[in-house]
Amino acid sequence: MEFLNRIRDLAEKTLDLKDQLATEEATKNALIMPFISILGYDVFNPREVVPEFTADVGTKKGERVDYAIQKDGHPIILIECKSCHRKLDDTHISQLYRYFATTSARFGVLTNGLLYWFYTDLDAPNVMDTKPFLEVDILNIKENLVDELKKFTKESFDVEDITSTASELKHTREIRGILEEEYSNPSDEFVRFFGGRISAGRMTQQVRDGLAPLAKKAFYQFVNDKISERLKSALGE
Repeated sequence: MEFLNRIRDLAEKTLDLKDQLATEEATKNALIMPFISILGYDVFNPREVVPEFTADVGTKKGERVDYAIQKDGHPIILIECKSCHRKLDDTHISQLYRYFATTSARFGVLTNGLLYWFYTDLDAPNVMDTKPFLEVDILNIKENLVDELKKFTKESFDVEDITSTASELKHTREIRGILEEEYSNPSDEFVRFFGGRISAGRMTQQVRDGLAPLAKKAFYQFVNDKISERLKSALGE
């Protein structure tokens, strides 16, 4: 509970300060360093947290990742930072991707102080995945992810424990993304699947066009019914 409360305190601070942070350095000092501290690491101890961590990669010399969290003298988590006013996207992981393969770190984090994207090597050993397995939104923290985030704290950090659930988290997130897309814009495959179940007739374009809005409506009603059931159950209890 204490860990969750500290995250909530950071969320309040983030909401209050984010519009005043004009640069990446300001974001790092006001939001990201406190986040690292919440994980239990001493940001002022270079044996634990190394700012501007340098690791030469091939012909590229002197490139730096913003922070490396270390254990026993070796990096375990690499953190690449952006300004809180920059929207994160996959193009920002290039440095993390290169460093991941040349250090002992098993986890990379891309953040703008509002979002924290966690990466590992589920698809190929020592090659950082292009998609995160865990996404944390500080301003909209989901309590079901707090336990996963807590695994990255200094006192709980265990590579095997984290990676054992990373695959499940990644696939669950990807499935949710597919469901959200089908919910807002049903694909041909989605419509044809249900059309084949409810009609023995030929799936013409005309039939498909008629079923598409019905599929979206049914999906919407199904989700809302489930929410209503949960609310009634909670109120009853």
